[in-house]
Amino acid sequence: MTDGTTRVFTWEEGARIEVRNLGGEIVIEANAAGLKTLAGHLLTLAQDGTPDGAHLHLEGNNGLEDGSVGLVLERCDDE
Repeated sequence: MTDGTTRVFTWEEGARIEVRNLGGEIVIEANAAGLKTLAGHLLTLAQDGTPDGAHLHLEGNNGLEDGSVGLVLERCDDE
């Protein structure tokens, strides 16, 4: 909930998302359900009324495959 508005992040059934740090690159590897899930999370953060700084943490024990590096999706409206 942010500013009294509830944001719901939903997961597609069978979603698989892995995030790897290859030094100079970050690789996000996902099946179709995982890609739809990530797209939905980004669209949720992009909704009108979502405040600057609203974010979602994804980790190995919270949505990502074991062994993944953490990923934070954050809204930042600064230009």
